Parts: sequence; C-alpha cells; structure tokens
Amino acid sequence: MSLTLMVQGTTSDAGKSTLVTALCRWARRQGAAVVPFKPQNMALNSAVTADGGEIGRAQAVQAQAAGLAPHTDMNPVLLKPNSDIGAQVIIHGRAVASMDAVAYHDYKRVAREAVLASHARLSAAYELVMVEGAGSPAEINLRAGDIANMGFAEAVDCPVILIADIDRGGVFAHLVGTLALLSDSEQARVVGFVINRFRGDLALLQPGLDWLEQRTGKPVLGVLPYLTDLHLEAEDAIDARQLAKAGRLLRVVVPVLPRISNHTDFDPLRLHPQVDLQFIGPGESIPPADLIILPGSKSVRADLARLREHGWDAAIARHLRYGGKLLGICGGLQMLGRRIADPLGLEGPAGESDGLGLLDFSTELAAEKQLRNVNGRLCLEDVPISGYEIHAGISSGPGLNGAVGLDDGRSDGALSADGQILATYLHGLFEQPQACEALLRWAGLEQVEAFDYHALRERDIERLADLVEAHLDGERLRTLCGLPTKETST
Repeated sequence: MSLTLMVQGTTSDAGKSTLVTALCRWARRQGAAVVPFKPQNMALNSAVTADGGEIGRAQAVQAQAAGLAPHTDMNPVLLKPNSDIGAQVIIHGRAVASMDAVAYHDYKRVAREAVLASHARLSAAYELVMVEGAGSPAEINLRAGDIANMGFAEAVDCPVILIADIDRGGVFAHLVGTLALLSDSEQARVVGFVINRFRGDLALLQPGLDWLEQRTGKPVLGVLPYLTDLHLEAEDAIDARQLAKAGRLLRVVVPVLPRISNHTDFDPLRLHPQVDLQFIGPGESIPPADLIILPGSKSVRADLARLREHGWDAAIARHLRYGGKLLGICGGLQMLGRRIADPLGLEGPAGESDGLGLLDFSTELAAEKQLRNVNGRLCLEDVPISGYEIHAGISSGPGLNGAVGLDDGRSDGALSADGQILATYLHGLFEQPQACEALLRWAGLEQVEAFDYHALRERDIERLADLVEAHLDGERLRTLCGLPTKETST
C-alpha cells in the first residue's frame, strides 16, 4: 500500500525543499520506492521533464535524490509570476493561461483536480509519496480552496511534519502560532516538528524542546544543524553565497532583473573555485568584469526596459568596447537582437520593443512554449554540451549562426564575428564540465581547474541523508513512511 507523508513549513524558506530532498534520499537508502511531489509551486526556476513538460527545479533535484527522472506529475501546478499581481499558470507541465490572483483563486477548482490526479498516479506507482507544501499553512487569506498545504493533506488524508528555521529567530512562536491557526482536524494531522539550521550546543535548546512537546503534545522529531556550505538549487530566491577563493579569478557579473528566471544557471559559476560571480541589483552600477551574462527572464520586454532605465545598456556597450565578453541566455539572447515582439500579450501588454541590436536577428513570442532537454556540441572548442530549453520566443535572422549544434539536427544561438558575444537558448550550459571549461576559457580564464557540478550536488544530497540518519528520530520516521522498524524487523 502506498503511503503519503507531507512536509509543511512555518514560513517560506523554512527548509521544506531541503527536508523533502533529504527524506527522499534517506528513504531510497532504506530500499523504498519513493517519489517527490509538490502540489503547487510558485517559482521562476524550472526544469524540463522526461515527458516534455515543465516543473519547479526543486522537484527536479528531489527526483535526483529519489533516483528518478523528473516527471510533470511531481509538480502538477506551477505558477510563474510575470507581474506583481499575475502569473503564468502551468498545469501538468504545459502553460494554460496567464491569470491575476483573483482569477486564479476561481481556477483553483480545476487545479485541484490536476493535483489529485497526479497524486493518484504517483501513489499507484510508488510505495511512498514525499510531499512538499508551499509557504505556510497558516496564511489565512489563502486557506479557502487551498491545494498547496492543509487543503491537500485533508483531501488525501496524510500526516504532516512541520518544519521551522531557528536561524530566523522566534522558532517556538513560529511552531506554536502556526499550529494554533489550524483547524482541529489539521492540528491532529501534524505528527511532529523538525527544527532546521541550528548552531550551538543542543543542550541549551533542550528546555525549549521539552516545553514545546508539553505545550503541544507533539514530538520533536529532531534538530538539523546549520550547514554553511550546503548547496541545493534555490526554488526562487537568489543564492549569492561564495566560499573564499584565491588566485586569478574570472570576474563574472549578472544583472538581476525583476523577472529573472532560471538563475540556477549560475550556480556552477558561483561554486567554481576560479570564478568571482556578482549579482548586480537595481541602483547598483555594473563593475569592471571579464564576462557579463544577461539571464533568462519571464517578462523580456519589461526587463529590457528596466535594464535601460538603470543605464546597464550603456555599461554593456562600454564593457564590449574594452574587450569584455557578453553572454545572453534565453531571454538574455532575445535582448541581444534587433527586435522583440509580443503580439499576443503573453508576457505583458501586446507590442514590440527594440532590442540592444548587438546581433542581427529578431524574436517573436508564440503561444506554444518550447520545452526540450537537448544535447549537442559547443562551437567554441567542439566540446559536448547539454541543457534544456524553456522559451516562448521564436528567433530568426542571419545573426543566428549556430553557437551550438544540436543532436536533433537543429542549431542554437549565435557567436558574433569578433567572438565577443555569445547567445544561446540553453539553460544549464555550465553544468557539463567540458562545456563549462570551454566557456570560461572563452571568457578569459587561461588555466581552468576541473570542476564537476553534478558530483557536488550529489555529494550534498548524500550529506542531507546523513543528517537525517544522525539527527532525526529514525524509528518514528520509518513508522510514518511504512518502513520496517527495529521492532517489526525482529
């Protein structure tokens, strides 16, 4: 019989994604056929699945932890904000419409059916469904028609672990307050607490843990320590952390636009021992750099207008005059051309905008989004490259001379005649070691150290599973997951 266990958090970024990733790998170690699931996700970082759809990147990482290829059933509802009040709604991997918050509230009945259908399919195929909630179950204004937290848990009748981040402060208030705002049936569904990101002597925390258990009647399943160097791809917020680095560093700058998407593209650079990666936000000037990267965007024309408002177009032109390199990825590629047209109003008001005019091509946004996992060869050194496409734009023009030759017979992107500007639709291009090394040499780093990003991600997933083994109540977890306990095994 399949079991479902859900992790909900007292706040956004409490550690839900991290704990579900850890539990997926831990359960797999126990021999369970486990699958990750997030009913509804709001994020601009997404991945292309094996069945040709689009899901949140956090679920793709959780799939890796479970030893599975990503599938659209793992995240049946994905919301990609394209304004402060609206988002593109993606159901079972495919964009269905753009809606404001009021319209989506009415649409939740349809989304709920998609969520329950995906959960039913996963439950039929796997022993254990490990579910991640979204935000907090105590967001009173979002409780009506909820499909992301307790509304889902009530619908499928599953137990819930509640996690809180002690590094934020007020952890006991977060846990007790969240519990108090739930209905009686929802409170009964909470089977225990996990406290995340603790640093210090656990003995000093123990009186608080004892009080929490006495106050709520719920067990503390464990306290996870703070790891300063843990890397998991961020669901939405930009992770700008870098370890101390020495020697000749390649200076890379990424302007942070309001609707930046798939900024996880830059994690391999941020973690590379020879790269100094800087995210530059509004009000900041672009500093001297070897490489400027224009990232993906969910609203390309609006973000291009914002880039110009900040004077970053002039900074890019100056950067090129002094011999710097420029890379455009996806929406960044579209900005480099002569024109961007959105006749259907897919990303905002219908219309068109002048591009930066640095490459000779134009882009028109089309209703059907291009979603592909691809492999090919990078023109710079004829090395293998892999990545994924997520874009509505169709680009055409003589400037698209094919920076990447794809195995499916198509070509992608462009390299300028002087070799200073490279453009591609491929996300994830820095994850393949040989392609990453070639791109860093093109950008000006002469001697590139070997760096395997996939191995680093796998190492940290293993570390998370080790933390579960060392710091959580294994017997209770096995019971919740339907796994043999010491008592049943004897």
